[in-house]
Amino acid sequence: MIYAEIEFINGDDLAFARRYIIGEEEIRRMKATALVDTGSYMLFINENIQEQLQLPFLEKRKGQMADGSIKEYEVVGPVELKFKNRRTVINAMVLPGNN
Repeated sequence: MIYAEIEFINGDDLAFARRYIIGEEEIRRMKATALVDTGSYMLFINENIQEQLQLPFLEKRKGQMADGSIKEYEVVGPVELKFKNRRTVINAMVLPGNN
């Protein structure tokens, strides 16, 4: 298993800051150690991260977990991920609680 220190940033806040609607200090962001799964095609975050970043709900989508179970999850976003000198913008499925 590989873990990495990732910075999660509210993508909408970044867009508002670029347009000078909000200040840089108002951008909601947080750092967390995250499990890296190279076989996953979707980012999963927990409810605590979603609440702290206040990412808006986009849709519901079914996802298959590593144990083979299929469940429906909320999709939120956009969220920008920063790892060292790399960054990307993606939507995320939300796992319940602090998973």
